[in-house]
Amino acid sequence: MSKLYLVPTPIGNLEDMTLRAIRILKEADLILAEDTRTSRPLLNHFEIKTPLQAHHLFNEHEQVERVVGEIKFGKSIALITDAGTPGISDPGFLLVRECIKNEIEVECLPGATAFVPALVNSGLPCDRFCFEGFLPHKKGRQTKLESLVEEERTMIFYESPHRLIKTLTSFSEYFGQERRASVSREISKFYEENKRGTLRELIAYFSQKTIKGEIVIILQGKNDKA
Repeated sequence: MSKLYLVPTPIGNLEDMTLRAIRILKEADLILAEDTRTSRPLLNHFEIKTPLQAHHLFNEHEQVERVVGEIKFGKSIALITDAGTPGISDPGFLLVRECIKNEIEVECLPGATAFVPALVNSGLPCDRFCFEGFLPHKKGRQTKLESLVEEERTMIFYESPHRLIKTLTSFSEYFGQERRASVSREISKFYEENKRGTLRELIAYFSQKTIKGEIVIILQGKNDKA
């Protein structure tokens, strides 16, 4: 039956690829990938020969209608990103929304998402949390931070290595330098690191290091007594 599959891929360790994900990718008529150069080695590793096309933030608007048409014509299409679950700070939302509008079945497989292990590993409350993804680089950054000052739930952010110190410093300015947080990087890889402490301590620690790998920041909510 033709449908859209959202297939999570490992965020670092290839052993986290599920048997079901491998089967779906082999059975699909077409795989849409955020970056074919990144996905090709993964597919080759699992001997997945399904045709591959690029589907990323810069072309998804123009591709959505065509992809929906192909599924309506009878194709089963799988969407993957460079790492993790499609739609979580990655392409996917627009295509899913359009498929739903066109009454096309959408199936999302469970699998890797970077923020879940980072949150559970942080030692901060994970019964109530909000996912904020990447902060705006310039326009809207101050407004976003101001809107979170009174947030009582644990907050989750993604960040790149070269902006980590800037973001931690911004957090210190808006939330106070004694607010607790956890920084996770290289999740599931050999050099995985989870550093916990106050924002002041984290800024001091990472200012002395060469920072590599994708970053997840877990930030304590207001009034949490952890």
